[in-house]
Amino acid sequence: MEPFVLYYPTGHQAHSFYGHPEKPDRVEVIKEGLMDMNLWDVTPRIDPIKLEHKIFSAVHDQDYLDLLEQTCSKEEFLDPDTYTTRDSWQLALNAAGGAAAAAGAVWEGKYQSGFALSRPPGHHATRSRGMGFCLINNIAVSAEYLLQAKGAERIAIIDLDLHHGNGTQDIFWDRPEVSYLSIHQAPFYPGTGSLSEVGIREGEGYTLNLPIPIQSGDLAYQTLTCEIVIPFLDQRRPEILLISYGFDTHWKDPLGSMQVSAEGTRQMLTTLRTWAMDHCSGRMVVILEGGYDLDAGRACGQAVASSLTGKDWKDSIGPSPLQETEQWRNTLELAKKYWGYA
Repeated sequence: MEPFVLYYPTGHQAHSFYGHPEKPDRVEVIKEGLMDMNLWDVTPRIDPIKLEHKIFSAVHDQDYLDLLEQTCSKEEFLDPDTYTTRDSWQLALNAAGGAAAAAGAVWEGKYQSGFALSRPPGHHATRSRGMGFCLINNIAVSAEYLLQAKGAERIAIIDLDLHHGNGTQDIFWDRPEVSYLSIHQAPFYPGTGSLSEVGIREGEGYTLNLPIPIQSGDLAYQTLTCEIVIPFLDQRRPEILLISYGFDTHWKDPLGSMQVSAEGTRQMLTTLRTWAMDHCSGRMVVILEGGYDLDAGRACGQAVASSLTGKDWKDSIGPSPLQETEQWRNTLELAKKYWGYA
């Protein structure tokens, strides 16, 4: 079995707006980093699948899908932050289809794990609205595809982007089939993701939010993963891990204020990978979200590949020169009490 499969969004460069931080270079530097690791030419790549409409309509309202397609045809903005081009509609379909293809291939055991360089990103796209640079919610579509087409019953989405994935939470807010877990900077955009947001009705207790303050770094993320996320996964017993990963937690990112290093990224994903190997046949797929410093994106892409393949790698950027705060421990203690992990 191949260690991992890669989705690369061919033609994604046509989704671009001058001066916008969500730009094609984000993906291209990850590609370059994988080339430098001698992984690009030897890693299998997967094409996006054409998903049935019922998959998309289970994730997004039809009115929003119609609006998005129309907005792209006019090259208008969905909101002040979220641009489209005439190619964005098809590229958004491809981004979701590529993530779903990687998830499906890993689910079927063709590959041990997957890395989808999906662009445009997706985790802020709610049922009824695109926002925060996001058009279609790629990871939610992937989860829905596994549920509807592959017979999955329990999925965990772990959101490690700098920002809370309000869209993904919204989509699975009342559904127990998909657990949603997020570690994110707070207070910050989009203003959601408090510890008390846990889902409703059948989905109550299947959403776990860990909002942490600025200047939290590697120790915060690794500790929260080991002491809160892992016990939560032990209870929910997902059959596959889908990881929304944004490299904007890196200390060099211009839009964030966290102190995470690329090596910290590798360690955290390795912890999750170990859990997956022990509990769900190693099934784990990383799907790209944000990240706007190109050097950090390159290093973090290599960190993902190293964690998924076990290939040796050295973080060329290194740790943050700033001291990490300890205030995140308040979230740790509150979460332990709230979820009964104390």
